[in-house]
Amino acid sequence: MEMRITVKEKKNKLKIKSVLIGLMILIGLMFIFILCFIAWYVPHMHYDIEPHEFYDIASLQAQNKSYEDHSIVYMTNEISPEALMKIYETLDVHPQGNVAIKLSTGEAGNPNYLDPNLIKDLVQSVDGTIIECNTAYSGSKRADTEMHMQVAKDHGFTAIADVDIMDRDGYMVIPVEGGVNLKENWVGQNLANYDYVIVLSHFKGHPMGGFGGALKNISIGIGSREGKVRIHTGGVFSKPPIDIGSLLTNQDTFTESMAEAAKSVSDYEGYGQKIVYISVMNHMSIDCDCVSTPTEVDMHDIGILASTDPVALDQACVDLVFKAADGQSLQNRILEKNGLHILTHCERIGFGNRAYEIVNIDAAETEETE
Repeated sequence: MEMRITVKEKKNKLKIKSVLIGLMILIGLMFIFILCFIAWYVPHMHYDIEPHEFYDIASLQAQNKSYEDHSIVYMTNEISPEALMKIYETLDVHPQGNVAIKLSTGEAGNPNYLDPNLIKDLVQSVDGTIIECNTAYSGSKRADTEMHMQVAKDHGFTAIADVDIMDRDGYMVIPVEGGVNLKENWVGQNLANYDYVIVLSHFKGHPMGGFGGALKNISIGIGSREGKVRIHTGGVFSKPPIDIGSLLTNQDTFTESMAEAAKSVSDYEGYGQKIVYISVMNHMSIDCDCVSTPTEVDMHDIGILASTDPVALDQACVDLVFKAADGQSLQNRILEKNGLHILTHCERIGFGNRAYEIVNIDAAETEETE
């Protein structure tokens, strides 16, 4: 009897030993995997912060910096329906056919989105349809078409125009010419229903891109849910939500993909001939309108800017932030996310000009009255 118990105990001890050895091997393999992942992840995610430089031609000339070409950016310091109409008319464009108004409807709970009362006259003057696409991040009230339409209604947009969630029935693929990360862009399929696009952007910070302006509005903003994931991950992933994929994607890859997607939309719209851009610089939190509880605004409103070149327009808005005495918080957000890289990459792939000339239409009006 004692002999049987001893043999049984030995067997149990051998089993325990085998289990412990197996666990030790598993832990060792996991440790090696973690080390290998860290060795890949750290350099993979590294990016250098690009310093801010002013790109208005007066600053470039003062510093004897050369530039091949520049674009015109119009500006008014007034933020009102009348000023918005005036700066739009200054662009001297004449949309034909079905006109789309691209804007962000804003996440539920966010108070900083464009005021429908501000844009109503312009939208209705061109008989425009407000266009949007569903979101692709976790926790959003706009990831589903029905919920998104409710938010658009709650925020007052359905009261001033029809609202079209362009990817409600899926996406279409448009080519990306000269892309490094993307070869195609997946956009809301209803984009094909419009003959002209007026891009109304609320310029502000962004927790992922550093800032959000015209380029973000036509890249992430026109991307379908799947297209948004592709932009956030450099074309590697396409299934929403974006959360995991974006954690594995280098910041510069993300902003480069935004630049490439934006270029593809401009190219789709007659290589920029059927699209114009207006940006409102007010209520500028360091967080995007896609954040339900954004950081409090701590800088003053600046005005409305407009251009046919979204790169010059975004650059001008960024420069005004860096000129603002109370713009430190937003400046820091832009720099820490290397937000300027989207502008660098746009020029690299032949899209738009960073160099620009500001034409203040308020000053022009004053001269006329004198």
